Amino acid sequence: MPTTPPAPVDRPGTSAGVKHSPLEDALGILTGTFVVSLGLFLLESVSAVTGGTAGLSLLVSYVAPLPFAVLFAAVNLPFFLLAITKKGWSFTLRTGAAIALVSGFSLLHPAVFGTLELPPLYGVLAGNTLAGVGLLILFRHRSSLGGFNILALIAQERLGWRAGYVQMALDTAVVLTALTVVPATTVLVSALGAVLLNLILAVNHRPGRYTGY
Repeated sequence: MPTTPPAPVDRPGTSAGVKHSPLEDALGILTGTFVVSLGLFLLESVSAVTGGTAGLSLLVSYVAPLPFAVLFAAVNLPFFLLAITKKGWSFTLRTGAAIALVSGFSLLHPAVFGTLELPPLYGVLAGNTLAGVGLLILFRHRSSLGGFNILALIAQERLGWRAGYVQMALDTAVVLTALTVVPATTVLVSALGAVLLNLILAVNHRPGRYTGY
């Protein structure tokens, strides 16, 4: 099983992809996780949800007396076996580092900003935009935030389905589950935000479009 995306194919008038250096990967993962964690902080500030294991962890944090950082790490544990068998150790270790960084950054933002008072619509749209851009950075450095990201990337590589659309379907289930925890109006706005996040991925993370690896 390949541990990285398929190597880029040379075409007339184009050059082959250039491999990221270890330093570039480290900086990319650091940047991506910071951006994602900031987006999640905005979502949590307005008691909204999003998709994926991050959204599921946020949802549980609203009803359980546990911090997001602990829940996020715990929810992702079952997906590591899938990552090891389908994506290889390199991807799995990068993903583990990304999850740890997001968990750490999630403790930093409240300490720096305190409690934010934001309009819910702004918090949801800005939070999901940041999360989508951060995930895009992670995907392009052969990493993810585990969970649904792993399933979406496998579906794109093995079946040719766009990762953004696959994750959108999975995220819908998480957002609908939020109806049992948060008000329906918040769920509706959260659903709009989840669609925005996955559109960012679907438009920008397409097979063959990005030649770096």
